[in-house]
Amino acid sequence: MNKLLSILTPIFVITAGIGIYLALEWAKPEPEKKEEAPRPLSVFVESVEQIDIALQVETGGEVRARTEVDIVTQVAGRIVAVSGEFTEGGLVQPGVTLVSIEDTDYRYAVLQAEAVVANAEVGVQQAMATANVARKQLQNATNASDLALKKPQVAQAEAALKAAKADLAQAQTNLERTQISLPFHGRFISTAVDIGQYVTPGTLIGRAFSTDVVEIRLPLNDGQLASLGLPIGFIAGPGQGLPVELEAIVAGVTQNWQGKLTRLDASIEARTRTLYGIVEVLSPYETNVSATGMPLAVGLYVNAEIQGRSISDAYVIPRTALRAGNQVYVVNDKGRLEVRKVRVTHSTASNAIIASGLRTAESVVVSSIRNPISGMAIDALPRTYKETANSNFSETATVGG
Repeated sequence: MNKLLSILTPIFVITAGIGIYLALEWAKPEPEKKEEAPRPLSVFVESVEQIDIALQVETGGEVRARTEVDIVTQVAGRIVAVSGEFTEGGLVQPGVTLVSIEDTDYRYAVLQAEAVVANAEVGVQQAMATANVARKQLQNATNASDLALKKPQVAQAEAALKAAKADLAQAQTNLERTQISLPFHGRFISTAVDIGQYVTPGTLIGRAFSTDVVEIRLPLNDGQLASLGLPIGFIAGPGQGLPVELEAIVAGVTQNWQGKLTRLDASIEARTRTLYGIVEVLSPYETNVSATGMPLAVGLYVNAEIQGRSISDAYVIPRTALRAGNQVYVVNDKGRLEVRKVRVTHSTASNAIIASGLRTAESVVVSSIRNPISGMAIDALPRTYKETANSNFSETATVGG
């Protein structure tokens, strides 16, 4: 009996413990289940503003001279003098002699031509005197011929005088051509002759360009043309044109100049599908220089900012708020995300003008969102959009129409 109790007692204790454990587990209250709403996604937003915008087109091109000429001789001879400015980069003044060709033979030709003119004038006087005598002698004759009246002889003498005067004018012109000059202010690009060299008519002696006016030929795509609000083939009136701000880094300093867009090409370039406009800058080496005195040199590449048309009450948003497919993420007044399709008038790297799809003061998301879903909760963090009324809008590309 004692042996049986010693065996059953441990079994009873273990069984009782298991029972108590199960009873406690069964009686334990269920943990309270708490369902938490998903946390709102924090994003930066900016308000849609309705302001007046002055569009600006950004492009660039190379400065070139409107007038660039080869300097060639028109008479033959030995060069006897050259100007001290007749060198690369030298100054050209209108009417100032650059190169002198030996003129001895040409002065002699003028003297000979003057003598021929004098003889021809005497011949005219003699012919007219003879004709006067003949007219008096035949004043009573009927049907007197022109030959009898010496009219052909007078005409011949007068023709000889005209020919002699023409030869004299040619001789004087050739004499003037021994002194080579240009009719404009400019600079030399290159020179090819010097004192003692013999030249013939048509000899290239140098190349120069005018500094009175320079031009910049600027490429424009279709969107930029729309921002300018000008027709293809546009030509500005005298003193008119769209203002253009030109900029380039010269000698390590950002330089600025002013010009005007005066005309647009009448045809589109077939290879690039672009239209070119011409900007003119007056007196780029003298009066229209930069604030530091730097001229707008021929051959310099410049960035151009053309002031185009204005848009009143335009809806403007940051470019970062415009998504692929012309979509914009809007946070409504309930803190929920709305994915909207908008119509874009113009877009640049920094701003976009919206034609429809947004309203003033609406909040647009400027942060990146990985998986946007309409209706998702948004924690909007405002970021002030610093665009102000009448500000400039720089146009570099058109996204929509």
